[in-house]
Amino acid sequence: MKSVVIVGCGFVADLYMTGLATFPGVHIVGAHDRDGARLQAFCTHWDIPGYPDLDRALAALPRGGLVLNLTNPASHGAINRAALSAGHHVFCEKPMALSLDEAREMARMARDAGLQLASAPSSMLGEASQMLAHALRDGVAGAPRLVYAELDDGFIPQAPVQDWISESGAPWPYRDEFRVGCTLEHAGYYLSWLINMFGPVTHLVAASAEALPDKPGGASGTPDFSVATLFFEDGPPARLTCSIAAPHDHRIRVIGDKGVLSVGEAWNNAAPVRFHRRLRIRRRLLESPLGQRIKPKGPTHPKVKRRGAAAMNFALGPAEMLDAIAEGRAARLAGDFALHLTEVTLAIQNAGRAGAMEIASRCDKPEPMPWAQ
Repeated sequence: MKSVVIVGCGFVADLYMTGLATFPGVHIVGAHDRDGARLQAFCTHWDIPGYPDLDRALAALPRGGLVLNLTNPASHGAINRAALSAGHHVFCEKPMALSLDEAREMARMARDAGLQLASAPSSMLGEASQMLAHALRDGVAGAPRLVYAELDDGFIPQAPVQDWISESGAPWPYRDEFRVGCTLEHAGYYLSWLINMFGPVTHLVAASAEALPDKPGGASGTPDFSVATLFFEDGPPARLTCSIAAPHDHRIRVIGDKGVLSVGEAWNNAAPVRFHRRLRIRRRLLESPLGQRIKPKGPTHPKVKRRGAAAMNFALGPAEMLDAIAEGRAARLAGDFALHLTEVTLAIQNAGRAGAMEIASRCDKPEPMPWAQ
């Protein structure tokens, strides 16, 4: 039995529970939250045991189980340390840490204890990401020369954020979201895809700024716009943009010698991957508007229905990690990968006007999922 304890029963926990339900071999031992009312509402809705005390929750998890840390970002470090100290593997919601020193400390702690520490997001393990990487390996677009990746969410401060409620009744934590910032919250969705395809980032040129200082909840001072040009160990330069001001745009486009590979939705595991062949028609050069769909050859992974802005199975990472633990191998999102993803994300978030930065950490490219090989 693959056992999980959930720590943190807020908005995102319901999305993880929906995803975990698609993996029949996963057993939810119980959940903990420091807010008693929230804990009771969550556990009643999902019919699982609740543990008002964190130590009891960690003690209830069998050896080889997984702590799913879904607390607010300011608590990630403390909960990760507590879980690792109790001898448990950890999958942490993003960001894994709010500082590079803290991320390095936790990675070292896990390594010294022989445990695995991984970080969200899980979408790199999803069908869209894996098929994009598969198309690149197959040379569908020829040699990749440039990547444009967009994570613009629209003018979110004017959205009815106070009305966004999860399945078990938790409000969307807009104050935390604005305080932490869209780069730490969202850059990983495409940054993980890029690292998966092109290996670690060696250096970057980035800038970040606060474009919208009057966000709801009084959260100000955190960048809500960032742009980075990323240089990889084994790939072309990539431009990654994050904002909560520009019109919604979640495209990624890989420009190659033969044409363009594109995905239109970062937050949809089943978003189609298309190849737009480059054509010369008389005196014009253009990419075909009718992209050829790159489809998997067989079944991939469990899907979930769209809820709000996303159609993502949030449990892909935890489920793959549980498989890795059972098989005695490293999880694809754990270890050096998680630390590298965190370092690059923090560098972009904190860039300000700093410009060029070297990245110290390195990681291997994860193995493709079996159905994408």
